[in-house]
Amino acid sequence: MTEAVLLVGGQGTRLRPLTINTPKPMLPVAGVPFTVHQITRAREAGVTRIVLATSYRADVFREFIDVSDLGIEVVIATEDEPLGTGGAIRHALPFLDSGPDEPVLVFNGDVLTGLDIRGLVDHHDSTGSDVTLYLTPVDDPRAYGLVPTDLSGRVTAFLEKPTTDAEIVTHNINAGCYVFRRSVIDSIPGGRPVSVERETFPALLESGALVTGVVDSGYWLDLGTPLAFVQGSRDLVLGAAPSPAVPSHGDLLVLPGAQVSSRAQVHGGTVVGREAFIADGAVVDGCVVFDGARIEAGARVHNSIVGVGAVVGEGCVLHGTVVGDGAVIGAGNELLTGVRVWPGAILAPGTVRFSSDR
Repeated sequence: MTEAVLLVGGQGTRLRPLTINTPKPMLPVAGVPFTVHQITRAREAGVTRIVLATSYRADVFREFIDVSDLGIEVVIATEDEPLGTGGAIRHALPFLDSGPDEPVLVFNGDVLTGLDIRGLVDHHDSTGSDVTLYLTPVDDPRAYGLVPTDLSGRVTAFLEKPTTDAEIVTHNINAGCYVFRRSVIDSIPGGRPVSVERETFPALLESGALVTGVVDSGYWLDLGTPLAFVQGSRDLVLGAAPSPAVPSHGDLLVLPGAQVSSRAQVHGGTVVGREAFIADGAVVDGCVVFDGARIEAGARVHNSIVGVGAVVGEGCVLHGTVVGDGAVIGAGNELLTGVRVWPGAILAPGTVRFSSDR
């Protein structure tokens, strides 16, 4: 295996307002863009060349790649219009050098995982599969499509999200990483949107192709929502999730130029971004504080994201909150239960309590 395709074209609507200015895979997680964690894990598994399948804000990826040395060749393939998962894979085809029977690793740009990537490819090779899927079991699979397999590991169906207990025939779901025989990518229709989950994979089963699944019950997290984004960053800092891009683990990660008062309490896997500032008496627990942000004296911030250059005023209380880039939260405000503040917004000082429940 030498090549991979990383699907990073989504708009990240579930993570707004963070993704208004920055595509989701380029948001910093544990100090580096999330894409870096995936690229370095692919590199460690033996990938030497990776195609970034981009669409939304492709310029941000290009600017980063142009100045970065990740120890792997990175090629950018940009869609003029979003083509879906299958369409994006097909669009990357002209950028691949692999032969028709060689394996190509494909993975989603928003999944943090501890998968044994090399083992997945070895399984693909040893079974002669046309496509191999990484599957993971979840306690409640109702939010996902189900992927049942037989005793040999052959995929037998791709089922829509179950609505009743009787429809839950397996707890194994598509975990967002695949190995394709390159000739299978050739067969995906070009020039139009294609869903690999709803069109490509079911068509392969119908044609008699060998589609197998590897079940891995290790670490897996979809970073598509703010709370999951915070959890993923926290897990990387604490060492619960693996990444070669995190050189050491601890209770917090303070990036160069940040200032954290000795009288502040910062813990729980918090990341404090470059040139950020945390004042006396502030309590910051399990948060992502982006570059240049300020958390003033006595503020209490838990399980939240504070955007680039944003300000959290004195005595504020934030819990499960997203503060967009450049926003200012005036002193004494309380933002609870999933409140999202748009970039540049200004909340006047006061003792107002905001909650998404209201």
